[in-house]
Amino acid sequence: MDKSLKFKELREEYKEFYYNSYKVTEDNEYIYLEYEFEIAGLTKFNPTLKIDKKNMPFKSIDNTYVRNMVFHIGLIELISYWKCTCALKVIIRCGYLNDEQIAWWKKLYFYGLGELFYTNNIHTSIEDFMIIETMGDKNEFMYEPIGDESNGYIVPIGGGKDSCVTLETLKVDKEKDYCLIINSKPVTLKCAEIAGFENDNIIEISRTIDKRLLELNEKGCINGHTPFSTMLAFVSYFVAHLLGKKYVALSNENSANESNVVGEKINHQYSKSFEFECDFEEYTEKFLRAPVKYFSFLRPLNELQIAKIFSGLEQYHSVFKSCNVGSKGKEWKWCCNCAKCLFAYIILSPFLYKEKLVNIFGEDLFEKENLLDIFLGLTGNAENKPFDCVGTYEEVNFAISKTIKNVENSGLEIPFLLRYYKDNFGVADMSVDLTRVYNEENNLEEEQDKLLRGVIFDDDKRVD
Repeated sequence: MDKSLKFKELREEYKEFYYNSYKVTEDNEYIYLEYEFEIAGLTKFNPTLKIDKKNMPFKSIDNTYVRNMVFHIGLIELISYWKCTCALKVIIRCGYLNDEQIAWWKKLYFYGLGELFYTNNIHTSIEDFMIIETMGDKNEFMYEPIGDESNGYIVPIGGGKDSCVTLETLKVDKEKDYCLIINSKPVTLKCAEIAGFENDNIIEISRTIDKRLLELNEKGCINGHTPFSTMLAFVSYFVAHLLGKKYVALSNENSANESNVVGEKINHQYSKSFEFECDFEEYTEKFLRAPVKYFSFLRPLNELQIAKIFSGLEQYHSVFKSCNVGSKGKEWKWCCNCAKCLFAYIILSPFLYKEKLVNIFGEDLFEKENLLDIFLGLTGNAENKPFDCVGTYEEVNFAISKTIKNVENSGLEIPFLLRYYKDNFGVADMSVDLTRVYNEENNLEEEQDKLLRGVIFDDDKRVD
């Protein structure tokens, strides 16, 4: 069936999606978040999140303030289930949103699902793709802003190079601050351990997806990318409040702002973009009002700069992973056949090629002819950039050209992909050193800015 036709037929058959309920409870070990969503005439879903309390000083969850945050986490969780049929009407039975809030959520849903719409050949608009109605009491979440003092950091980590750079560069207190992991794996836990975090300072959150969603995906309902980073934003903001932490320090770089489709606002990393970061800050200040600041510490940097810093953090080289394909196995490995693997290889290559990089990945990805199509997409020589968390065309072309020069100067034989690039495209202009730039569009405070500038511009701290 044509994908656009399937979209129309499913919307016609399943017209309404309900956010029925949310619940937050706790025992001595965990805080539990439970939700119920419903596609009218099809099925109900009951996803959950479980926060391991360990010995952490969590505040009380028995108040309107916390319930409002839990309700909001459900607003982002629901999009994974709504996308099955893309019902025109979303009816929120358990809470209230005013017109400004509805407009905010529609913007997030629309652009956060841009890749899903594109890959499923769905043609719609921000005005027409969804109608949101709320049935809750508009006074349910009325409260005065919390005046508690907060301090310190929570650093969400995912096992990749970016969060490792944040852990090593941002001066956090390993005894009082925390790192946060959703659905932890040995890789992420090992990165936290290397950074110096003990068990009681590692926040572990288990997120379960209702199996009925997976069954519907297998039966051919609409499936695709959703803005998971928004889930991370609301959950980490919530946990920061409960632990009295002032900052949630993400590791999103300015490269996340680039669209995957030239000329259109279709960005796999929309919820990692600076636009979303600013929107989230504005929304939480108005409607959640905790003394918590969510920002990306690495926003002033590009992927090449992060790779340069990471190249000097050898303690992580045998541990870190960012391959989504490889993460699905029993042991998280580099699959060495996807866009994430090839991008990571390219961006690290000016600093680690050849022996050190081959030791990390297990093989020389520049010799793999089967990666040519992905390679062309990453360099801007195909219709689209791969739909994955990868860097900009400028960064990729600079890294490749720099590595070609390094290989030529070393006397090594130029591998297949680099030889193809040089023969067909020459080398990129490297007159502007991308490792020495700084994006002023960021939300860093003075001390954070000073730390990051020091790593980039102080000669004694630079990784050559």
